[in-house]
Amino acid sequence: MPFEMIPLSYAFDALEPVIDARTVEIHYTRHHATYLKNFNSALEKYPELYQKSPEAILTNLEQVPEDIRTAVRNNGGGFVNHNLYWASMSPDGGGEPQGKLAEAIQKEFGSLSTFKEALEKAGLGRFGSGYAWLSRRADGSLLVHSTANQDSPLSEGLTPLLVVDVWEHAYYLKYQNRRADYLKDWWDVVDWKGAARRFEAE
Repeated sequence: MPFEMIPLSYAFDALEPVIDARTVEIHYTRHHATYLKNFNSALEKYPELYQKSPEAILTNLEQVPEDIRTAVRNNGGGFVNHNLYWASMSPDGGGEPQGKLAEAIQKEFGSLSTFKEALEKAGLGRFGSGYAWLSRRADGSLLVHSTANQDSPLSEGLTPLLVVDVWEHAYYLKYQNRRADYLKDWWDVVDWKGAARRFEAE
């Protein structure tokens, strides 16, 4: 069966004033949905791939037939990356991480503020479109990094924990060219609980 959109766990206006309702609506129903449509279209030629999860497909891109690999990388990445982006935010977000994730951030970066600075720098330093991530390496250590376009950390052998979208469509209606302001405000909706669950999942 073709893959389907994961329903948002909050209303379009639930992230205001950080992200306005119109931006969430357009981002989810048009941009995200189009990536899914094109991802499913690419897989139609090889329906056996529907037996795998989208994450497993991206983790093993080299096993995807070459004639659809670029489409899967771009559109499958767009689908999965957006799934995590929505899950990285909550109307009840903000504050500070707790438990094992907080300890890991302290160990890797020295402080929460240093980590936040690193993620913002990764987002600001991404020329053009892409994402800034907190990911976990195979050895359990943490990494702040950025990917271009719709590339996924899964394809690099990493486990993504938290992501902020820095494509202009993620923030332009409210922030225009002020990506730095968007990144600073984003901490007010970040879902630390979800990130902690992902960190402790494996």
